Amino acid sequence: MDILITAGRVLPRPSTPVEDGAVLVRDGVIAAAGPRADVVAQAAPDAQRHDFPTGTALAGLFNVHVHLAFDATREMLPHFEADASPLEGARSRVRQLLRSGVTTVRDLGDRGHLAAAVRRSFDGETAPRLLVSGPPITVPGGHCHFFGGETASDDDIRALIDANAAAGADVVKVMASGGQITEGGADMWESQFDARQLSLIVAHAASHGLPVAAHAHGADAIEAAVEAGVSTIEHCSFMTGPKSFDRRSHVAKRMAAEGISACSTSSRNWRTIVERLGEDLGLAVYGRLPWLEEQGVRLLAGTDAGLTGSVFDDPAGALELYEWLGFSRRRILEVATEDSAAGLGLGSVTGRLEAGLAADVLVVEGDPLASLAALRNPLLVLAQGRIA
Repeated sequence: MDILITAGRVLPRPSTPVEDGAVLVRDGVIAAAGPRADVVAQAAPDAQRHDFPTGTALAGLFNVHVHLAFDATREMLPHFEADASPLEGARSRVRQLLRSGVTTVRDLGDRGHLAAAVRRSFDGETAPRLLVSGPPITVPGGHCHFFGGETASDDDIRALIDANAAAGADVVKVMASGGQITEGGADMWESQFDARQLSLIVAHAASHGLPVAAHAHGADAIEAAVEAGVSTIEHCSFMTGPKSFDRRSHVAKRMAAEGISACSTSSRNWRTIVERLGEDLGLAVYGRLPWLEEQGVRLLAGTDAGLTGSVFDDPAGALELYEWLGFSRRRILEVATEDSAAGLGLGSVTGRLEAGLAADVLVVEGDPLASLAALRNPLLVLAQGRIA
């Protein structure tokens, strides 16, 4: 049956708003999107109608960096360690993402291939598109070693990639630098793998047809990951010390030229962080995002959901960081939809309201081009044509 959605405005793309528009969905695919009269004329007489005269229809949002294994509380690590049956908690987090308008999710680290099990568990149910990595590659005792991805040799690296691919991974995750939640491991700005090892990871992942996402805070780790040819840099902080940064223009220009995207992994916690650091240091931390934009690097929307305070159901709170940094609301919506789709290789699948693409549709009350707060008021969510 056709599903016909009419709305006060439709954003086939954030740059092309249509007042008094409609979206037609047929067999899980967008059949038409545009002016109401044109689209309604194509709908079957018995189409299921949903009318939102004061709402806005746009493509479903992306969150390209989450951890479904974590619960976003202060005790997330103890809870993770103690949870012998994590599936239902992870399923609940997926439902939170969906209800908030997120229709494509990428999980970048779990234990025991939890996210792949979550994906299987939703077979036949409405759920976001879920891409998974499985246990990330790290060093012995390294960042996020508790996920089970410790490697001590090239053979270990290959074996872990093989195992993750066999378990259904869509992407290989590597902890190129240290991180802040792992006691005793490398500091955030310190590298865990060199360019040779990262090149090995990229090459072996490619043998399975998989891209590589590199967790990299350190400037050296970012440069090595770019040299190795990863697909995305997670965090991309360009740190050289606790409060020092080295934004390397030649690295950013290479990222832009080679289509290597950057994900800020910033949640709604950004306000608290700026208050704690002060505005000057906050701009030093987050100012990398407009700088990367100026360098031509594609930005992706991801929040590190699951870490303490990084909740699964407030995409607007995370996206408001970009507005604070001076991005236009149109540009922010592009990052959260079509740019994130392109960065994950899904540009021909989703990210826009366009005939032939998957029917990932979000309808919100109000106009997100006028206020991002509209994203906090979802009225209807479709994920691959299924109504949530």
